[in-house]
Amino acid sequence: MITCISLLFSCSKGNKETGVFKHEVKREITSKETSRVESNYSNYYKEAKQYCQRNNLNQDQFILIDLGVHSGLKRFFVYDFKQNEISKSYIVSHGCGDNRWGATMSKEKAPISNEFDSHCSSIGKFVVLDRGVSQWGIKVNYILQGKDKSNSNARSRAIVLHSWDAISDNEVYPNGTPEGWGCPAVSNESMKEIDELLKQNKKVLMWIIKT
Repeated sequence: MITCISLLFSCSKGNKETGVFKHEVKREITSKETSRVESNYSNYYKEAKQYCQRNNLNQDQFILIDLGVHSGLKRFFVYDFKQNEISKSYIVSHGCGDNRWGATMSKEKAPISNEFDSHCSSIGKFVVLDRGVSQWGIKVNYILQGKDKSNSNARSRAIVLHSWDAISDNEVYPNGTPEGWGCPAVSNESMKEIDELLKQNKKVLMWIIKT
């Protein structure tokens, strides 16, 4: 099946080989199954920059995850405040909720909750804190401190950023990405890049949304 998923985050100023994309223009994705217009995230970038300035967070980079995007597409974005552009994008999983762990049943509609034992992802602003040891993937994780009512239980629920062998490096659309118990999990290769970024940039904002 031929799809045009490579268009998801490209525009006239994009470079699909470097993974760097401008955000000013709305993008359209089309395939044999679906056709829709992607959100323009410029308002999120503006609010994130102001939030980081007010709260003394990292003002070089921040992470935006849009769980409103199909899980088989890249929806984890590293945004460079200085260059005003997305510098990297990755596949990321969401929580399975009441579905079977490791399945892809909610690939088009991620279940959201802040409740204990919900096995759901939470939306809202997080601060990326300490680097730790994980039992998953490359054995590295980062603690996430929820800053909103919608994600206030993140640390108590052990919601962390980590890698998982089951996550692909590349887009798998129209298939979905395996779902865990609420942590944002990326591929091992992706985590190696993200780990280097987070070792150099402290107190990074991660904002999980669902458009």
